[in-house]
Formats: sequence, structure tokens, C-alpha cells
Amino acid sequence: MRTVHMICGPLGSGKTTLARRLEEENAAIRFTHDEWMALLYGQDPPGDRFPEYFLRISTLINSIWPKCLELGLDIILDLNYWRRSQRDEARGIVAARGGTAILYWLDCSKTAASERIQKRNAGAGALFIAPATFELLWPQFEPPGTDEAPRIIHA
Repeated sequence: MRTVHMICGPLGSGKTTLARRLEEENAAIRFTHDEWMALLYGQDPPGDRFPEYFLRISTLINSIWPKCLELGLDIILDLNYWRRSQRDEARGIVAARGGTAILYWLDCSKTAASERIQKRNAGAGALFIAPATFELLWPQFEPPGTDEAPRIIHA
């Protein structure tokens, strides 16, 4: 049965690192939103355009991955999934196409996540997250409920 590995967690929790590992272990196709953003719009896209760019990339990825699932491919979705409603919608798409969804929750302290973001910001190619943006976005993550049966990874 085809499997969709859904990865959720706040900024800096290690989602992309896990996604890359799962991609190799499962011979799956990986969709990482932040990588597409950095590739298409640069490492530090203008804040006033970010919502527009985010929506464009989300729309594009969401038009492709279900087709890949229908073709029999396993999928890694490194799309943040900060909201329960987003996770429910993706699980519904997976179920409608006869696949199985596995949810991974990277549980991470704010301190560790902030340190990872600072380290990532210093490197080349990664999407830049300003400290003020980190502080704004951190509380927006909605942890999965126990009924979502997440595989919890303490990062």
C-alpha cells in the first residue's frame, strides 16, 4: 500500500532533516515547501509578498503530490502542517486515493528550535527566518491530538 509520510512541527524542529532521511529510507518522493520557496523566490523573500508566494507553492505542491500517490509512489510531505485542519485535509486526500498516512510530530523546545534556525540562517540555500518572524510564528503551531496517532520524535 502506498504511504504518505506527513511531517509536522514548529519552525526549527528538524522537519526537513527527517524528510530527507525518510526519502532515502523509503525510496519516496519528497515535497519540502521551504526548499521550493528558497529556490523560486530566494532565501529571504520580501515579507509583504511571502503570503502570496507561500500560497503559490502550496497550490503547486498540492496539485502534484496526490497524482504521484495515484501513480503508486510513496510520498514525504514536509509541508509544516501547523493546523489540525491541514492535517485532516491531507489525510482525507490520502484515504480517497487508497493510501496510508503516517503523521510524524517533531516535538522540540523553543530554545533548541531557535538555535537551529540561527544555524540554518548562517548557511547557504536555506530559507531565512528572521528572529522576529520566528517569535511571531512559533505560537501558531497546533500540536497533534492523541487521536491523530502521531509518531512523536523528541527533537
